[in-house]
Amino acid sequence: MTAQQLREPTGAGVRQAMERVAAVLAPTPLVSITVNGVQLWLKDETAQPIRAFKIRGAWNRMSAIPAAERARGVVALSSGNHAMGVAWSARRLDMQARVLMPRDTPSAKLAAVSALGAEIIPYDRLGADREAMAAQLCRTGATLVHPFADPRVIEGQGTLALEITAQSGRAPDRIIAPCGGGGLLSGCALACPDAELIAVEPEGWDDAARSLAAGRIVPVGPNPPPTICDGIQTPAISPLTFTVLHRHGARGVSVTDAEVRGAQLLLREQVGIIAEPSGAAGLAAVLAGRVPADGLTAIVLTGGNG
Repeated sequence: MTAQQLREPTGAGVRQAMERVAAVLAPTPLVSITVNGVQLWLKDETAQPIRAFKIRGAWNRMSAIPAAERARGVVALSSGNHAMGVAWSARRLDMQARVLMPRDTPSAKLAAVSALGAEIIPYDRLGADREAMAAQLCRTGATLVHPFADPRVIEGQGTLALEITAQSGRAPDRIIAPCGGGGLLSGCALACPDAELIAVEPEGWDDAARSLAAGRIVPVGPNPPPTICDGIQTPAISPLTFTVLHRHGARGVSVTDAEVRGAQLLLREQVGIIAEPSGAAGLAAVLAGRVPADGLTAIVLTGGNG
Protein backbone atom coordinates (compact mmCIF):
# COMPACT_ATOMS: atom_id res chain seq x y z
CA MET A 1 0.00 0.00 0.00
CA THR A 2 1.35 3.43 -0.94
CA ALA A 3 1.83 6.39 1.37
CA GLN A 4 -0.99 8.11 -0.54
CA GLN A 5 -3.39 5.29 0.35
CA LEU A 6 -2.25 5.19 3.99
CA ARG A 7 -2.90 8.85 4.82
CA GLU A 8 -6.30 9.99 6.04
CA PRO A 9 -8.44 12.20 3.80
CA THR A 10 -8.99 15.77 4.96
CA GLY A 11 -11.29 18.73 4.49
CA ALA A 12 -8.41 20.63 2.95
CA GLY A 13 -8.01 17.76 0.50
CA VAL A 14 -11.67 18.09 -0.50
CA ARG A 15 -11.19 21.79 -1.20
CA GLN A 16 -8.11 21.04 -3.30
CA ALA A 17 -10.06 18.35 -5.15
CA MET A 18 -12.72 20.93 -5.95
CA GLU A 19 -10.17 22.84 -8.03
CA ARG A 20 -9.33 19.73 -10.07
CA VAL A 21 -12.94 18.64 -10.49
CA ALA A 22 -14.25 22.11 -11.36
CA ALA A 23 -11.65 22.36 -14.12
CA VAL A 24 -13.26 19.52 -16.09
CA LEU A 25 -16.81 19.04 -14.73
CA ALA A 26 -19.69 21.48 -14.44
CA PRO A 27 -21.70 21.44 -11.17
CA THR A 28 -24.62 19.01 -11.28
CA PRO A 29 -28.16 20.32 -10.62
CA LEU A 30 -29.63 20.69 -7.14
CA VAL A 31 -33.32 20.02 -7.76
CA SER A 32 -36.07 21.03 -5.33
CA ILE A 33 -39.15 18.85 -4.97
CA THR A 34 -42.00 18.79 -2.45
CA VAL A 35 -43.19 15.44 -1.09
CA ASN A 36 -46.08 15.34 1.39
CA GLY A 37 -45.60 19.04 2.06
CA VAL A 38 -41.88 18.72 2.79
CA GLN A 39 -39.26 20.36 0.58
CA LEU A 40 -36.40 18.07 -0.42
CA TRP A 41 -33.24 18.87 -2.34
CA LEU A 42 -31.98 16.31 -4.84
CA LYS A 43 -28.33 16.40 -5.93
CA ASP A 44 -28.64 14.95 -9.42
CA GLU A 45 -25.43 13.11 -10.26
CA THR A 46 -27.13 11.44 -13.23
CA ALA A 47 -26.20 14.68 -15.01
CA GLN A 48 -22.49 13.78 -14.96
CA PRO A 49 -20.82 12.80 -18.27
CA ILE A 50 -20.89 9.15 -17.10
CA ARG A 51 -24.29 9.63 -15.34
CA ALA A 52 -22.78 8.92 -11.89
CA PHE A 53 -20.89 10.70 -9.10
CA LYS A 54 -17.95 8.28 -9.27
CA ILE A 55 -16.29 10.42 -11.93
CA ARG A 56 -15.37 12.93 -9.19
CA GLY A 57 -13.15 10.62 -7.16
CA ALA A 58 -11.69 8.86 -10.18
CA TRP A 59 -10.65 12.14 -11.77
CA ASN A 60 -9.20 13.55 -8.56
CA ARG A 61 -7.12 10.42 -8.02
CA MET A 62 -5.95 9.90 -11.57
CA SER A 63 -5.21 13.52 -12.48
CA ALA A 64 -2.83 13.58 -9.49
CA ILE A 65 -0.76 10.63 -10.78
CA PRO A 66 2.70 11.94 -11.77
CA ALA A 67 3.25 12.10 -15.52
CA ALA A 68 6.16 9.65 -15.29
CA GLU A 69 3.85 6.98 -13.81
CA ARG A 70 0.91 7.38 -16.17
CA ALA A 71 2.41 5.14 -18.84
CA ARG A 72 2.04 2.16 -16.46
CA GLY A 73 -1.72 2.59 -16.44
CA VAL A 74 -4.27 2.06 -13.70
CA VAL A 75 -6.18 -0.84 -12.18
CA ALA A 76 -9.63 -0.47 -10.65
CA LEU A 77 -12.30 -2.68 -9.12
CA SER A 78 -15.93 -1.71 -9.58
CA SER A 79 -19.55 -2.80 -9.93
CA GLY A 80 -19.94 -0.31 -12.77
CA ASN A 81 -20.01 3.42 -12.10
CA HIS A 82 -16.49 3.69 -10.68
CA ALA A 83 -15.30 1.71 -13.69
CA MET A 84 -16.89 4.30 -15.97
CA GLY A 85 -15.30 7.13 -14.02
CA VAL A 86 -11.88 5.48 -14.29
CA ALA A 87 -12.35 4.72 -17.99
CA TRP A 88 -13.49 8.30 -18.73
CA SER A 89 -10.55 9.74 -16.82
CA ALA A 90 -8.08 7.33 -18.44
CA ARG A 91 -9.25 8.34 -21.91
CA ARG A 92 -8.89 12.04 -21.09
CA LEU A 93 -5.42 11.48 -19.58
CA ASP A 94 -4.32 9.06 -22.33
CA MET A 95 -3.79 6.17 -19.90
CA GLN A 96 -4.48 2.44 -20.04
CA ALA A 97 -7.17 1.21 -17.64
CA ARG A 98 -7.90 -2.36 -16.52
CA VAL A 99 -11.03 -2.86 -14.43
CA LEU A 100 -12.18 -5.82 -12.34
CA MET A 101 -15.98 -6.07 -12.60
CA PRO A 102 -18.48 -8.63 -11.22
CA ARG A 103 -19.82 -11.10 -13.77
CA ASP A 104 -23.38 -10.08 -12.85
CA THR A 105 -22.81 -6.39 -13.61
CA PRO A 106 -25.68 -5.02 -15.73
CA SER A 107 -24.87 -5.29 -19.42
CA ALA A 108 -25.42 -1.56 -19.96
CA LYS A 109 -22.60 -0.74 -17.53
CA LEU A 110 -20.26 -3.30 -19.09
CA ALA A 111 -20.95 -1.88 -22.54
CA ALA A 112 -20.34 1.69 -21.35
CA VAL A 113 -16.98 0.79 -19.78
CA SER A 114 -15.86 -1.03 -22.92
CA ALA A 115 -16.96 1.88 -25.12
CA LEU A 116 -14.71 4.19 -23.10
CA GLY A 117 -11.72 1.96 -23.90
CA ALA A 118 -11.06 0.17 -20.61
CA GLU A 119 -10.21 -3.54 -20.43
CA ILE A 120 -12.73 -5.49 -18.32
CA ILE A 121 -11.61 -8.43 -16.19
CA PRO A 122 -14.64 -10.33 -14.83
CA TYR A 123 -14.84 -11.93 -11.37
CA ASP A 124 -17.43 -13.64 -9.17
CA ARG A 125 -18.93 -11.12 -6.74
CA LEU A 126 -19.32 -13.50 -3.79
CA GLY A 127 -16.52 -15.98 -4.44
CA ALA A 128 -13.45 -14.07 -5.60
CA ASP A 129 -10.97 -11.97 -3.62
CA ARG A 130 -11.05 -8.90 -5.82
CA GLU A 131 -8.56 -7.01 -3.65
CA ALA A 132 -5.96 -9.77 -4.15
CA MET A 133 -6.69 -9.85 -7.88
CA ALA A 134 -6.18 -6.10 -8.12
CA ALA A 135 -2.91 -6.30 -6.17
CA GLN A 136 -1.64 -8.94 -8.58
CA LEU A 137 -2.47 -6.75 -11.59
CA CYS A 138 -0.67 -3.80 -10.00
CA ARG A 139 2.62 -5.73 -9.85
CA THR A 140 3.43 -4.34 -13.29
CA GLY A 141 3.66 -0.88 -11.74
CA ALA A 142 0.09 0.20 -12.49
CA THR A 143 -1.61 2.51 -9.99
CA LEU A 144 -4.57 1.12 -8.05
CA VAL A 145 -7.60 3.41 -8.16
CA HIS A 146 -9.76 1.94 -5.40
CA PRO A 147 -13.47 2.84 -5.48
CA PHE A 148 -13.52 4.02 -1.86
CA ALA A 149 -10.41 3.05 0.15
CA ASP A 150 -8.26 5.88 -1.17
CA PRO A 151 -7.99 9.39 0.31
CA ARG A 152 -7.94 11.20 -3.03
CA VAL A 153 -11.00 9.27 -4.20
CA ILE A 154 -12.83 10.16 -0.98
CA GLU A 155 -11.80 13.81 -1.27
CA GLY A 156 -13.00 13.89 -4.87
CA GLN A 157 -16.42 12.54 -3.89
CA GLY A 158 -16.65 15.21 -1.19
CA THR A 159 -16.73 17.94 -3.85
CA LEU A 160 -20.38 17.02 -4.30
CA ALA A 161 -21.15 18.40 -0.83
CA LEU A 162 -19.21 21.60 -1.52
CA GLU A 163 -21.39 22.11 -4.60
CA ILE A 164 -24.55 21.60 -2.52
CA THR A 165 -23.37 24.28 -0.09
CA ALA A 166 -22.60 26.73 -2.90
CA GLN A 167 -25.88 26.07 -4.69
CA SER A 168 -28.11 26.32 -1.61
CA GLY A 169 -26.25 29.23 0.00
CA ARG A 170 -25.44 27.33 3.17
CA ALA A 171 -24.25 23.93 4.36
CA PRO A 172 -26.98 21.26 4.42
CA ASP A 173 -28.41 20.12 7.75
CA ARG A 174 -28.54 16.54 6.55
CA ILE A 175 -27.04 14.52 3.69
CA ILE A 176 -28.68 11.23 2.75
CA ALA A 177 -26.85 9.01 0.27
CA PRO A 178 -26.69 5.43 -0.94
CA CYS A 179 -23.74 3.64 0.63
CA GLY A 180 -21.54 0.87 -0.68
CA GLY A 181 -17.97 1.29 0.53
CA GLY A 182 -18.66 4.64 2.20
CA GLY A 183 -16.44 6.85 0.06
CA LEU A 184 -19.14 9.35 -0.89
CA LEU A 185 -20.46 9.95 2.62
CA SER A 186 -16.91 10.11 4.00
CA GLY A 187 -16.10 12.88 1.56
CA CYS A 188 -19.34 14.66 2.45
CA ALA A 189 -18.44 14.42 6.16
CA LEU A 190 -15.15 16.17 5.50
CA ALA A 191 -16.79 18.85 3.35
CA CYS A 192 -19.73 19.48 5.71
CA PRO A 193 -18.58 18.37 9.18
CA ASP A 194 -21.72 19.71 10.93
CA ALA A 195 -24.22 17.90 8.70
CA GLU A 196 -26.09 14.79 9.83
CA LEU A 197 -24.97 11.87 7.64
CA ILE A 198 -27.23 8.95 6.77
CA ALA A 199 -26.04 5.93 4.79
CA VAL A 200 -28.71 3.97 2.91
CA GLU A 201 -28.18 0.32 1.94
CA PRO A 202 -30.28 -2.57 0.57
CA GLU A 203 -31.79 -4.98 3.08
CA GLY A 204 -29.29 -7.73 3.89
CA TRP A 205 -26.39 -5.60 2.67
CA ASP A 206 -26.52 -3.13 5.57
CA ASP A 207 -22.96 -3.69 6.79
CA ALA A 208 -22.29 0.05 7.11
CA ALA A 209 -25.33 0.57 9.32
CA ARG A 210 -24.40 -2.36 11.57
CA SER A 211 -20.75 -1.30 11.65
CA LEU A 212 -21.56 2.25 12.67
CA ALA A 213 -23.97 1.04 15.35
CA ALA A 214 -21.45 -1.47 16.73
CA GLY A 215 -18.43 0.83 16.60
CA ARG A 216 -16.44 -1.70 14.61
CA ILE A 217 -16.46 -3.05 11.06
CA VAL A 218 -19.11 -5.74 10.61
CA PRO A 219 -19.08 -7.31 7.12
CA VAL A 220 -22.10 -8.53 5.20
CA GLY A 221 -23.28 -11.90 6.49
CA PRO A 222 -23.18 -15.19 4.56
CA ASN A 223 -25.58 -15.65 1.67
CA PRO A 224 -26.94 -12.10 1.49
CA PRO A 225 -30.22 -11.75 -0.43
CA PRO A 226 -30.41 -10.67 -4.07
CA THR A 227 -31.12 -6.98 -4.64
CA ILE A 228 -31.70 -4.70 -7.58
CA CYS A 229 -29.22 -2.24 -6.01
CA ASP A 230 -26.13 -3.76 -7.63
CA GLY A 231 -24.06 -0.60 -7.22
CA ILE A 232 -24.08 -0.75 -3.40
CA GLN A 233 -23.54 -4.47 -2.85
CA THR A 234 -20.23 -4.08 -1.01
CA PRO A 235 -19.07 -6.82 1.42
CA ALA A 236 -17.68 -4.29 3.92
CA ILE A 237 -16.72 -0.65 4.23
CA SER A 238 -13.00 0.01 4.56
CA PRO A 239 -11.18 1.02 7.75
CA LEU A 240 -10.50 4.38 6.07
CA THR A 241 -14.14 5.21 5.38
CA PHE A 242 -15.36 3.67 8.65
CA THR A 243 -12.99 5.87 10.64
CA VAL A 244 -14.27 9.04 9.01
CA LEU A 245 -17.95 8.10 9.24
CA HIS A 246 -17.79 6.85 12.83
CA ARG A 247 -15.92 9.98 13.93
CA HIS A 248 -18.65 12.14 12.40
CA GLY A 249 -21.51 10.20 13.99
CA ALA A 250 -22.98 8.85 10.76
CA ARG A 251 -25.72 6.24 10.93
CA GLY A 252 -27.35 3.88 8.48
CA VAL A 253 -30.74 2.54 7.42
CA SER A 254 -31.84 -0.07 4.90
CA VAL A 255 -34.49 -0.14 2.19
CA THR A 256 -36.34 -2.84 0.28
CA ASP A 257 -36.30 -3.32 -3.47
CA ALA A 258 -39.99 -2.38 -3.59
CA GLU A 259 -39.28 0.90 -1.81
CA VAL A 260 -36.47 1.65 -4.25
CA ARG A 261 -38.77 1.02 -7.23
CA GLY A 262 -41.26 3.45 -5.73
CA ALA A 263 -38.58 6.12 -5.47
CA GLN A 264 -37.51 5.53 -9.06
CA LEU A 265 -41.12 5.95 -10.19
CA LEU A 266 -41.56 9.20 -8.29
CA LEU A 267 -38.36 10.63 -9.77
CA ARG A 268 -39.38 9.70 -13.29
CA GLU A 269 -42.93 11.04 -12.99
CA GLN A 270 -42.33 14.17 -10.90
CA VAL A 271 -39.01 15.53 -12.16
CA GLY A 272 -38.11 13.40 -15.18
CA ILE A 273 -34.94 11.94 -13.65
CA ILE A 274 -34.06 8.36 -14.59
CA ALA A 275 -32.15 6.93 -11.62
CA GLU A 276 -30.71 3.44 -11.33
CA PRO A 277 -31.91 1.44 -8.30
CA SER A 278 -28.80 2.19 -6.23
CA GLY A 279 -29.04 5.85 -7.12
CA ALA A 280 -32.62 6.13 -5.80
CA ALA A 281 -31.98 4.35 -2.49
CA GLY A 282 -31.54 7.58 -0.51
CA LEU A 283 -34.88 8.96 -1.65
CA ALA A 284 -36.48 5.58 -0.93
CA ALA A 285 -35.42 5.86 2.72
CA VAL A 286 -37.08 9.27 3.01
CA LEU A 287 -40.30 8.14 1.31
CA ALA A 288 -40.47 5.11 3.60
CA GLY A 289 -40.21 7.37 6.66
CA ARG A 290 -36.95 5.85 7.89
CA VAL A 291 -35.16 9.18 8.09
CA PRO A 292 -36.35 12.73 8.78
CA ALA A 293 -36.31 15.35 6.05
CA ASP A 294 -36.72 18.62 7.92
CA GLY A 295 -34.36 21.56 7.51
CA LEU A 296 -32.15 21.58 4.46
CA THR A 297 -32.06 17.88 3.63
CA ALA A 298 -29.95 16.96 0.59
CA ILE A 299 -30.53 13.57 -1.01
CA VAL A 300 -27.89 12.34 -3.41
CA LEU A 301 -29.08 10.62 -6.58
CA THR A 302 -25.82 8.82 -7.21
CA GLY A 303 -26.32 7.45 -10.71
CA GLY A 304 -28.55 6.48 -13.59
CA ASN A 305 -26.84 3.58 -15.36
CA GLY A 306 -29.02 0.52 -14.89
